Amino acid sequence: MSKTVITGGAGFIGSQLADVLLAQGKEVIVVDKIPTKDAKNIHHLDDEKRFTYVSTDINDGELPEVSKGVDEMYHLAANSDIRSGGTNPLIDYRDTLMTTHSVLEAVRLNNIPDLFFSSTSAVYGNKPGIALTENEGGLEPISYYGACKLSSEALISSYSYMCGFNALIFRFPNVVGPRLTHGVIFDFIAKLKKDPSRLEILGNGKQNKQYVYSEDLVQGIVGFMSKGYEGMNVFNVSTESYTDVNTIADIVCEGLGLEDVRYEYSGGDCGWKGDVSTFGYDISKAKAEGWTFRYNSTEAVRKTVESVLSDRE
Repeated sequence: MSKTVITGGAGFIGSQLADVLLAQGKEVIVVDKIPTKDAKNIHHLDDEKRFTYVSTDINDGELPEVSKGVDEMYHLAANSDIRSGGTNPLIDYRDTLMTTHSVLEAVRLNNIPDLFFSSTSAVYGNKPGIALTENEGGLEPISYYGACKLSSEALISSYSYMCGFNALIFRFPNVVGPRLTHGVIFDFIAKLKKDPSRLEILGNGKQNKQYVYSEDLVQGIVGFMSKGYEGMNVFNVSTESYTDVNTIADIVCEGLGLEDVRYEYSGGDCGWKGDVSTFGYDISKAKAEGWTFRYNSTEAVRKTVESVLSDRE
């Protein structure tokens, strides 16, 4: 039986990845710093005999022991709130970069042959009007989060070469879907539940980005990991479509059954320093290797709104 570790596996993407890997018959160990009682995304797996949850900070040194005898490692643990990380560089240094170092040491010490790493569009920086490819257009992150993800990629590249393991890296766009716990959709719903007459929108509402549905993403991760790539391979994954913030606000209002909501803008073309107003991926490399998706960007947003509202009922 194949044995797998997922760091950050109690999060909304990692928990769905755990579901898929368990359905494939694998033994899954999730490592996350969320206390067991609060890890609601994986509570439905409590009675699954092939599932283990280890509540610990990855940087505390337990991972090498936890990951002994493991066949593959999925590293999704990172600072999930980019905006809050922008107020303190140590957050991303600790939760995004140092967790990667801790994972790589566990991979090295245990001779784990395959690693997946969740990277981000933030490694490119602010490049409006450019179709970003994996190897062109420049990697110039403007946020601490993007810098620590790019630094993580560099560490993975060196460890992969020096230690002889395979590394698959997906550069995610904005990911939405079931079990979402943060981000613009979650924030809009919370704000409108508090005051259904008005909605504060950071920036000018015209920020236009690509969104991917988490279930599509997870299927892509598992599918690409099964291909047996050698060395380090990097792929942009997205939907080739865009949704602006005003449209997201409209969809949330519609889902809540609200009309005549007053939109109030903080101003500027970005929500916060380190954010970008738009970005666009060239995903031809991933598509050539079989990347597919069911839902375009706006469909992904709409399905997520339905899911979050359903969970709140």
